[in-house]
Amino acid sequence: MPSRFAWVAAQPLFVMLWSSAFIAGVIGVGAAPPLLVLFARFGIAGVLLTAYAVAARVAWPRGSRLRHVLVAGLSMQAVQFGAFYTAMAEHVPAAVIALVQGLNPVVIALFAGLIGETVTLRQWFGFGIGGIGVTVAVADQSHFSLTGLLLCVVGLLGLSVGTVYQKRFVPTVDPRASTALHVVVSAPIAGALAWLTGQTHVSDPSRFAGALAWMVLVNSIAAFLLLNAMLRRWDATRVGKLFFATPAVTALLAWLLIDQPLRWPTVAGLGIGLVGLVFAARTPARRAVAAPQPVPAAR
Repeated sequence: MPSRFAWVAAQPLFVMLWSSAFIAGVIGVGAAPPLLVLFARFGIAGVLLTAYAVAARVAWPRGSRLRHVLVAGLSMQAVQFGAFYTAMAEHVPAAVIALVQGLNPVVIALFAGLIGETVTLRQWFGFGIGGIGVTVAVADQSHFSLTGLLLCVVGLLGLSVGTVYQKRFVPTVDPRASTALHVVVSAPIAGALAWLTGQTHVSDPSRFAGALAWMVLVNSIAAFLLLNAMLRRWDATRVGKLFFATPAVTALLAWLLIDQPLRWPTVAGLGIGLVGLVFAARTPARRAVAAPQPVPAAR
């Protein structure tokens, strides 16, 4: 059982791991088409995660629980990253993508009643400020297409809806099993789309391999195992608010590592978003819900 200190440290660690995915993604799609990057990431991560889960003898979901896990995985993995990686290929800056994804707590809050949670007035105020921050950040982003911004919104919905769906229907599934299933079910979808659209050529094998290694080991495995573990321990709204912190970290990493400039609207949007994080930081109360019914052994 992780200590209290470990759970406290898990939150900034998750923000750093999650933010690094945007940097690795930009490098990856600069070396290969986005859907090919996605297929390779999911395929390799799926094999490694499944092997780990089997070795650890985790309990695998069956029947309706398995179907729910697969639906959540397609939303959280295939939809989210398919849209975000394609937006990167449309030259949307990593910091802007992170800012749009930072609205994840707002979307989660809209569905909070479905998962037995409530959102305070203070949190709604914080979410509103966070939304203003995103608006300011993208107001002067004329150097990328409207299509790129719409793809960011699709990616945001994929993550948020998948998170709420998992918390609503399968909150107690072992995170090792659910994470493995998420990427396994998403890999063939990404592969089929890459083949159908002709996205099969790697222009820079070394950069592609390096970005892929980071995305598999750090982003697909470490970050999502940690995300699912936190979802089992805490309310979805509490976990979701961590995404407000990722844009600032992503912007700093993008500036330091891949030389993406920090335009003043982006900096202002980051500052406003961080203010929203302060107001949204209070953990919401959990509504009383009926105890879950036992699930039959054979399902």
